[in-house]
Amino acid sequence: MWEEKNNQLCRTFTFDNFSQAFAFMTRVAMIAEQMNHHPYWINVYNRVEIFLNTHDAGNTVTEKDHKLAKKIDALVA
Repeated sequence: MWEEKNNQLCRTFTFDNFSQAFAFMTRVAMIAEQMNHHPYWINVYNRVEIFLNTHDAGNTVTEKDHKLAKKIDALVA
């Protein structure tokens, strides 16, 4: 589940291995590029942590972040 804290939407995704985590990141990158809305993220082995906020809105959470989060969720549904 996404959690809103410190003016960010945050979620951690865990996969079976690094290859699955990296493939997920690649799919997220394609969506983010289409939306021109790029996440801050951290990847360590099979874990991907994603942090979303809108820089143009003063680094706050906006509808744009919620839309990207929903599209990311659809990748793992």
